[in-house]
Amino acid sequence: MTMNTGPDRGDALPFQAPGAIAPQPAIPATPRSHPRLTSLSHGGGCGCKIAPGVLSEILKSTSRMPMPPELLVGIETADDAAVYQLTDDIALIATTDFFMPIVDDPFEFGRIAATNAISDVYAMGGKPIMALALVGMPINVLPVEVIGQVLAGGESVCRAAGIPIAGGHTIDSVEAIYGLVAMGVVHPGRIKRNSDARPGDRLVLGKPLGVGVLSAALKKEQLSADGYARMIATTTQLNTPGPELAALDGVHAMTDITGFGLAGHGLELARGAKAAIAIDWGRVPLLDGARELAEQGFVTGASQRNWAGYGSEVLLPEGFAAIDQALLTDPQTSGGLLVSCDASAVDEVLAVFRRHGFGAAAEIGEVLPATQETQRLVLRA
Repeated sequence: MTMNTGPDRGDALPFQAPGAIAPQPAIPATPRSHPRLTSLSHGGGCGCKIAPGVLSEILKSTSRMPMPPELLVGIETADDAAVYQLTDDIALIATTDFFMPIVDDPFEFGRIAATNAISDVYAMGGKPIMALALVGMPINVLPVEVIGQVLAGGESVCRAAGIPIAGGHTIDSVEAIYGLVAMGVVHPGRIKRNSDARPGDRLVLGKPLGVGVLSAALKKEQLSADGYARMIATTTQLNTPGPELAALDGVHAMTDITGFGLAGHGLELARGAKAAIAIDWGRVPLLDGARELAEQGFVTGASQRNWAGYGSEVLLPEGFAAIDQALLTDPQTSGGLLVSCDASAVDEVLAVFRRHGFGAAAEIGEVLPATQETQRLVLRA
């Protein structure tokens, strides 16, 4: 169905190349006409994900349907999207993502949710082609104008990605929910699964960690204007390097870091490849101020649930601080790409990230042969 998204704040913004970061305002004052968006939800952003351990139990009880040979990527390795081959040269990528508010500004909430949803297409190595909006709003609590701004924020990101929102679905919901069904295309030979990493590969991370920590401080109204600007900038930066990275012969696997944190999505990559990964913690980029806020106690409940779900598979070095563990499992909303590539391709991978404006991208570890089934992620101080 076609949806009227109301006023479009994106029209007032200067043109931005896909993935570029626009100048960000200070934290907006909450209008008195409606409650804070974050006050209407029990969790925000990708921190809303069902805990990995619980999700695993749920999926165990589902029946396995027969899969057609054209389905190149399904649910087998918890990959970022489904991929269905249409022709010898074209495969369709389909994914969906939605969540509750991580910020109070409705326009920015829409931007963040849309950026996060489209990321899965990029993580598969694909080019987005269109989206459908998924909207659940408490219509007896939020004014129509506020809901329109959420949709306008999503539209602004889709324009930056070069795709239309071709329709969608809406419901009256107790909590505010917004996201997209995102679709894209990729050559079948350039699909980047999260299961194709190889021992000896190097790992490159595209964005710094710490979004969950900053969002926890924001919800408690303890995040500075500079911290808010950093949070908005990273969560609305489209992962546009994906297709260019997929075209590199030395790139073997990709995923994006979202609600399960760096450790959780790194483990998915390791399990899928039947390998292990080592992360050099000192090389992992963090958002400015994230560590300090974590030390002040601004960590999410999702971080703790993440560790409870997969901590037994992680080998921490002696004396690894609790704050570092919280950052390792910190849920990222619209996080960066994690690339597994041949050692000879690292410089080229970093160059692609730099060309797209990802100045914090860094090599953070390597893929190792699996030595045991129980511990697939090793942290090195």
